[in-house]
Amino acid sequence: MASFENMLQLLSPYPPGWGGTLLSGALATLAISAGAYVIGIVIGLTGALGKLSGNRPIGVVLNLYTTLIRSVPELILIVGLYYAGTDGLNRLLQLAGLPPLEVNGFVAAVAVLGFVQGAYMTEVLRGAILAIPAGQIEAARAFGMSPFLRFRRVVLPTMLPNALPGLSNLWLSVTKDSALVAVVGYQELALATRLAGASTKQYFLFFMAAAVMYLAITLVSNAIFKLIERHVRRGQPALA
Repeated sequence: MASFENMLQLLSPYPPGWGGTLLSGALATLAISAGAYVIGIVIGLTGALGKLSGNRPIGVVLNLYTTLIRSVPELILIVGLYYAGTDGLNRLLQLAGLPPLEVNGFVAAVAVLGFVQGAYMTEVLRGAILAIPAGQIEAARAFGMSPFLRFRRVVLPTMLPNALPGLSNLWLSVTKDSALVAVVGYQELALATRLAGASTKQYFLFFMAAAVMYLAITLVSNAIFKLIERHVRRGQPALA
């Protein structure tokens, strides 16, 4: 069992401590999560509007997308999309007479996680839109609002309070799922923790430190989402 002084030295942000490596991994985790979350929101909003558009072919494609993504474990999706996607892209480049492309680990991690997040976002946002009273949208149409203006002034403000709990859960989920990108060799917090533990044999110390970092991310995220929810629910009656 390491002494308290040895623990502090091992967690120091300066060599020979591994604290700096853990902090770099935590920042990488946040960067991957934020990028994937933004991509997921874009895909999810597009998918939700597509499902509600009434277009049958688009609805079939989107239903297939959300069903497949949500039924397959994220680890399999990440590994499959990373390697199969890279191989497929390079085959297309080869057919076009272009040199193969080396996919950056960070870009691949963000793209794959964003694609996975998009399926869950689609259903969260679709449910939030369906919760909007139909009379509000009909009233907007009666006033002659264009589809974009109707979305900006009626759908989006009314949808957000309904969607925020699900969006908050998805953000916390992607911060944990980002640990899975270690299987493709990109160093984030989970991989940095394993490297530190393997190098020093102090697995318990570093995994506890990583757990504290994940908890800190969760607590700060919860506080931010509460502020956002308070803002978007302003003027609404408080629930008893």
